Amino acid sequence: MGTYTQLLYQIVFSTKNRQPILIKENRKELFKYIWGILNNKNCHLYRINGVSDHIHIITHIHPTHSVSDLVKIVKVSRGNFIKSKKLFTDFEGWQDGYGAFTYKITALDRLIEYVKNQEKHHKNVSYKEEFISLLEEHKIKFDERNLL
Repeated sequence: MGTYTQLLYQIVFSTKNRQPILIKENRKELFKYIWGILNNKNCHLYRINGVSDHIHIITHIHPTHSVSDLVKIVKVSRGNFIKSKKLFTDFEGWQDGYGAFTYKITALDRLIEYVKNQEKHHKNVSYKEEFISLLEEHKIKFDERNLL
């Protein structure tokens, strides 16, 4: 018997102190690098996008990987990549935490559209407002003091 899974996640995290340093011109190279990391870990990337202070990743996570280990690998590798390529001046790193939210596969098209339209979405909604909305939607208890 084979192993069959559909582990669909939206992973969200910010730059350190939500610094708006992810300039649009270099994000594509960053996103391509992230895709390579996920691909090498047998994860399927459906969509990645972000704005100047945070990114969203819609992915299937292979069952041999924990979410926390995968996020750690992505953040550390990417941080080193950004610094070595000098993609974003003033990049100090990523925030310590992250959000990881699970979805039914039937939500995939909606999620892709949501992530695709981040620039438009964030003309009206801040990262903090968006993140709190995701936490509330998924009924995750949180202390707002921990949401720097």
